[in-house]
Amino acid sequence: MTAGRTETGVTAATAGHDRRFGSWIGRLGASPAYRATLGRLVENPQTRKALLWLVPVVWIALFSIGPIAEMARISVIRNYPLAEGGTPAWTWANYAMFFQERLYWMPFLRTLVFAAVVTVVTLIVVFPVAYYIARVVRPERRTRALLLLLTPFWAGELIRTFSVIMLLANRGAINFSLRELGLIERPIPMLYTFFSLSFGVIYLVALYMLLPLYSSLEKIPQNLVDAASDLGASPATRFRRVILPLSQDGIVSGCSLVFLTTVGVFAAPLLLGGPTTTIFPEVIAQLFHSSNDKWPAGAAFSIIMLVVALSTVGLFMRAVGGRSARLM
Repeated sequence: MTAGRTETGVTAATAGHDRRFGSWIGRLGASPAYRATLGRLVENPQTRKALLWLVPVVWIALFSIGPIAEMARISVIRNYPLAEGGTPAWTWANYAMFFQERLYWMPFLRTLVFAAVVTVVTLIVVFPVAYYIARVVRPERRTRALLLLLTPFWAGELIRTFSVIMLLANRGAINFSLRELGLIERPIPMLYTFFSLSFGVIYLVALYMLLPLYSSLEKIPQNLVDAASDLGASPATRFRRVILPLSQDGIVSGCSLVFLTTVGVFAAPLLLGGPTTTIFPEVIAQLFHSSNDKWPAGAAFSIIMLVVALSTVGLFMRAVGGRSARLM
């Protein structure tokens, strides 16, 4: 009886709160001020559609297109910032400087090759992991397994980068283990090389490959795989003829995201790379940090990198994914 009265009391209190809340909303909706302002806008279907589009359009214009447009404007100015009362002198010399100096376009080509290699290696490493979680782990345990893999990515980029340094250093975990096992006498130099840079970047961008692959692999109907098995297809054939084609969207999305992220990565090359591993974002940063008169050149190099990276990804998506390819 006590429990029944308590439950009845809670229900009555909740109902009373709902009535008070509903009456408050009703009074607001019936007020002349609301009917004359926001109510009149909401009643119009076209206005409702415009209000729904307003927030994302303003966000994209201010925080996505706006900075890129400003960067493009600065890239064709001879000097920036302008002196007080000065007028901008327009020029294409900042773009021409990129093609005239080997010091600039060699790191750019190195960056594209590096990003492509990192993308391929990340796909090879992450695909079995995503497949195991999506197809082998029981459905009720998949969320837990996925969370265990996502936990390291909750830390910041700098923390994860320094963890790679402690792993690959001369006195790091790998060299210490090899020395304790008697496999080496002297530490193997792994830091400040392309190996350490690639290892660190793959560790940083693996999440962008894992989630699209997991999403696409999980959606593959199991009855298709079972039908192929019943028809005599071997595991390799089932993977090549069923799993791989149906996970194409995840592969395209993951590779595109990893490539675009790797092209613009900055902190990891500074901490894990060496003098022979300079990539293009470091060159751009040096232009912005050197002096103000180099800002237009840095802006021009940024636009070049953006256009080439997006064009490369677009061609890849068109070639591999066809017309239906999309990032997510």
